[in-house]
Amino acid sequence: MNPIVHTLDRARAAQTESDKPTRAEVEAAVRTIIRWTGDDPERDGLLETPARVTRSFEEFFAGYDQRPAEILEKTFEEIEGYDEMIALRGIRFESHCEHHMAPIIGQAWVAYIPNGRVVGISKLARVVDIYARRLQIQEKMTAQIANTINEVLKPQGVGVIIKASHHCMTTRGVHKPDTDLVTSRMLGCFRDNALTRQEFLGIAV
Repeated sequence: MNPIVHTLDRARAAQTESDKPTRAEVEAAVRTIIRWTGDDPERDGLLETPARVTRSFEEFFAGYDQRPAEILEKTFEEIEGYDEMIALRGIRFESHCEHHMAPIIGQAWVAYIPNGRVVGISKLARVVDIYARRLQIQEKMTAQIANTINEVLKPQGVGVIIKASHHCMTTRGVHKPDTDLVTSRMLGCFRDNALTRQEFLGIAV
């Protein structure tokens, strides 16, 4: 376990909590946005909207209150010497871009080659979800997932591929609804060994 990652996660959580606006402030901000759109936040259909939006934001951005490194701390060493690739494919996620707060909808493929210990496969999906439930750019999210797995599990290598549709360019701006973005991060033997990298790419997208 990398103590620097652990300490930084805790420091960010403490700082975020101390600077966090109250629920009433968030709901007031939503009412301001409604007025800015030209509608009336006091009309019947919108009276409960500020509270609903606030609750939905709590769900969308729950990743700020979670520390992904801790998710990976429990591992299993009774693996009979298993040292081949472990790949979890098609992990669906929903995120929001940090530039427009528009949805990012996609899938992640996560693989690693263990070095004496493995982690429960659901933990890999949870790490993806934690980073997804923050304001993101896809490139950073891809690196965060791979770096965390590499730093905590210390495997022989890690590979992460993300394929996602960004609503900031499919439903606004350039309006290109059929496009998606593919990013990857290869560490250890996934970067150094072309055969390992190709094997992963062959079972991913």
